[in-house]
Amino acid sequence: MDRGKLEESFLELIRRASTSLPPDVEAAMRRGIEAEGEETSAASSLSLMLENARQAKEGETPICQDTGALVFYIEYGPDFRQKEIEEAARAATVKATERYYLRPNAVDPVTGANSGNNLGEGAPDFHFDQRYDDGLRVRLILKGGGSENVGSQYKLPDGRLKAGRDLAGVRKCILDTVYNAQGKGCAPGVVGACIGGNRGTSFACSKKQLLRDLGDTNDDPALAELEESLMKELNSLGIGPSGFGGKTTVLGVKIGKLHRLPACFFVSVSYVCWAYRKAFMSVKGGEVAYDWD
Repeated sequence: MDRGKLEESFLELIRRASTSLPPDVEAAMRRGIEAEGEETSAASSLSLMLENARQAKEGETPICQDTGALVFYIEYGPDFRQKEIEEAARAATVKATERYYLRPNAVDPVTGANSGNNLGEGAPDFHFDQRYDDGLRVRLILKGGGSENVGSQYKLPDGRLKAGRDLAGVRKCILDTVYNAQGKGCAPGVVGACIGGNRGTSFACSKKQLLRDLGDTNDDPALAELEESLMKELNSLGIGPSGFGGKTTVLGVKIGKLHRLPACFFVSVSYVCWAYRKAFMSVKGGEVAYDWD
């Protein structure tokens, strides 16, 4: 694929992520409306969110004013070069900002200057993996600042939570994160968590869980059970949409794991708001396809 077509493909991927709510997220929010009941303020809030998403898609405008940080997960075969992929993605990011699919969100932490085009040190955030078969697979998350602020990391055992080094302790960490977030993370949200790893890999793993479909089942039976039980517990907290109360505090809980050092037991929790912007793209033989699975 030539550079121009690849760049346009990335631009379309960004547009889709910014302006369209994925089908699994929309379906989860509609289930939330049914659970809340038609005459409740929680159901009304969810309906307004879906109406906002509908108008954004029709008008090709961002679902949320905070279009977030771009996080790319890229798998590529021998017919692609990493440098060319990154250059095309960065050029598409600039164009997407010019077309207002993205708000300028890359700020220098020392000078406070905004780059104005979403490019900077570590921006966008790229994760590359090589594979043996030809083709390209790109998964993109637009991670908003409000939801990023309410993520957290724990080191078990945790005396404050009385959480030990087991799944019962992990459960307490995730409950604590969502309870502390309240409405600040623009609930209802989706929780991505990781057990194990080191401080850096654990957080990266927790964010990668947000690529999963909300309707999937964890391959690890113990984690699948924990995800299901936490969904029920978190939705019984009464936080509800935007923190105004209700039965729909989270739309999904996804938990991964990494092997850890004997001395370390980290639990990292990433949270994403209801404006859960993700989009996927595959390129094979010059043909481009977009989806959310």
